[in-house]
Amino acid sequence: IQAALDLIAAKGPAGFTFAEAARSAGVSPAAPYRHFRDRDALMADVARQGFERFEAFLTTAWNDGRPDTMTALGNLGKAYLAFARTEPAYYSAMFEAGVPSEDHAALRLASDRAFAIVRKAAEALCARLPQDKRPPSLMVALHIWSLAHGIASLFARGDAGRRKLPMTAEDLLEAAVLIYLDGLGLGG
Repeated sequence: IQAALDLIAAKGPAGFTFAEAARSAGVSPAAPYRHFRDRDALMADVARQGFERFEAFLTTAWNDGRPDTMTALGNLGKAYLAFARTEPAYYSAMFEAGVPSEDHAALRLASDRAFAIVRKAAEALCARLPQDKRPPSLMVALHIWSLAHGIASLFARGDAGRRKLPMTAEDLLEAAVLIYLDGLGLGG
């Protein structure tokens, strides 16, 4: 796993072979087959571990919506960006490796658990609106996730893929979410 993370950091999630990961780990080319069916299984396990770490980041940041929903939402966004910045190899394995989660049950479960934190935040936001004005919380969760993910991928990565921005990624995300929430009637 560590060899794969090192290679992902150096070459990206598609930039190395299974045999190269074995060499990097200092084992024979056949040794990884004792633990992983193939390279996809290795990448799925790296991504699973990444999603488990990501879930912990998000859970801590959301803090069950405390001290209030808007503050907790801001903390959630900052945690998303911090994860992309501090764990770029995991982030790449999770979102860029192209491993289909439907083929790896543990990966799918870990991914779903991480997204569930964003969904809880969206449900708390939607609950602040009158019942007849509430958008579907899943849609709100997907919008917020897309904003955070896009900004993280473009501006908050901890690797050479990061683009320059005349403000912090956190400020950009906060502004985008505030505009979005204002459009939903949750501004102010």
